[in-house]
Amino acid sequence: MIRQLEAGEHIDKRKLIESCSGRRILAYFKAYGTDYDFCRFFKAENDGEATYIVIINSTMIICGKAADAEELSCFVQMHMPFRVEGTQEALEKVRCSGYQRLSRTIFRLAADNESIAADEKDICFSPKLDDVYAILKEGFPNLLDYGLWLTDTSHRVRHGISRVLTYKESTCATLVYDIDDYVLVGQVATKPEARGSGYARAFLRWLAGYLQKQGKKAYLFALDIRESFYVEIGFEPVSREFVLEQTDGSKDNILKGKLQ
Repeated sequence: MIRQLEAGEHIDKRKLIESCSGRRILAYFKAYGTDYDFCRFFKAENDGEATYIVIINSTMIICGKAADAEELSCFVQMHMPFRVEGTQEALEKVRCSGYQRLSRTIFRLAADNESIAADEKDICFSPKLDDVYAILKEGFPNLLDYGLWLTDTSHRVRHGISRVLTYKESTCATLVYDIDDYVLVGQVATKPEARGSGYARAFLRWLAGYLQKQGKKAYLFALDIRESFYVEIGFEPVSREFVLEQTDGSKDNILKGKLQ
């Protein structure tokens, strides 16, 4: 049975830090707890094994594979998030109309001392979030609307869950979480007028070295259309997975955003 969690003591944090999807759920719990309607946590138990689920705005993240297939499918159908991602064994159980599978690769950021990286003097470690959004909205037409993005990002940054960095006021990246020395990098984008300048490559090479010096293991997701870009940088593909995304292309659904 899938039930909503009202208190943090029902979350096994040791289980969550074992996987990327679990760490993402834990990061949202650290940021919001269980007091917000737009960020809800659920738990399913089957034969003594737990599956954790978070619904944050219009994204559902699943960690664990114990949930019953029929119940999980009904749960997704009831909430109809724009995107469902997480443990692959759980996603294989989901049978809902209106969704398509999108394949993506998980890359590990590997420092390359032979390649040209950004100069740290050109890195802004605390940029204005309005400036970051101005970069992102050009690179991600499906970005969550400004108000929701600003509220979520500023809250996570303020609570030390996430960090946002920019390079030469033209390229940005977000450290979505840093948990147990595992870092997830996301929301990488460059202003249209600066594309082709090599800024993103130099910035990401610098970021890989910066995090490696701190003893961090950093990863990012890339859909198929971006895979060759990260291979060229020298990042290491470690695995492939799929996510479920709504096929409805109406304006309302497009605005639900893909960057969670």
